[in-house]
Amino acid sequence: MIRHLAALAGLLLALHLTAAQAASPCPGRADALGTARVLELDPRGVRVGTKSFPGTLPLAPGEVVLTFDDGPWPKTTAAILDALKAECVHATFFLIGENAKARPELVRRALAEGHTIAHHTLTHPAATLAKMPFEAAVKEIERGIAADEAAAYGASGPTPRVPFFRFPGFASTPDLLTFLDGKGIAVFGTDFWASDWNVMTPEAELDLVLKRLDAAGGGIVLFHDTKTYTAAMIPAFLRALAERGYKVVHMVPKLSG
Repeated sequence: MIRHLAALAGLLLALHLTAAQAASPCPGRADALGTARVLELDPRGVRVGTKSFPGTLPLAPGEVVLTFDDGPWPKTTAAILDALKAECVHATFFLIGENAKARPELVRRALAEGHTIAHHTLTHPAATLAKMPFEAAVKEIERGIAADEAAAYGASGPTPRVPFFRFPGFASTPDLLTFLDGKGIAVFGTDFWASDWNVMTPEAELDLVLKRLDAAGGGIVLFHDTKTYTAAMIPAFLRALAERGYKVVHMVPKLSG
């Protein structure tokens, strides 16, 4: 009888601790930004981001989706992952396949820490996909997805586990959009960006992106995890989001069935 009561007490304690952990957005960090909610997307026919398309994600005012392009990159991607982990925030990383192949440990770390692994071509061609022959552009997309998946999961399959794609330079074409629609792959633009393809100080970038965020009231934001000044700025940006009452939304694909 005593053993049964002890076991019951242990079970109740375990349930209590699990519930408490679930209620805390960031265990041990009561002031952390956290991830407010997860948005499951059916990728079929999705084209979002008002810089490229008429509509965006179904977000409430003050909700922000964090996205990073072009990684993974030595030091800067790891620093950004450290900052996100410290605030218990999840983001989406649009990877270049060659970078993923070169640094699979960073891809696996991002995946293990709950981030979404998405796709951004194999090489990020300087001419953009819009200026390439259709067949060559399709190969760039497919080989990039395969490289990302091999780095993240050890192998790639006939369909991507995360069917999310962003065009380098946002340079889409009607034919490529139709191709991606046929594959059930969502296409992402952005609602505002940090312009971190331009060299600037972390302080200047923080001021710029916060002004744009306040003007937009929320939405999808684009950074590049290859930039040292962005990596240096992200901790302050996440703190500013918390202080200004913004909420982070993490997007993931809706699993069929």
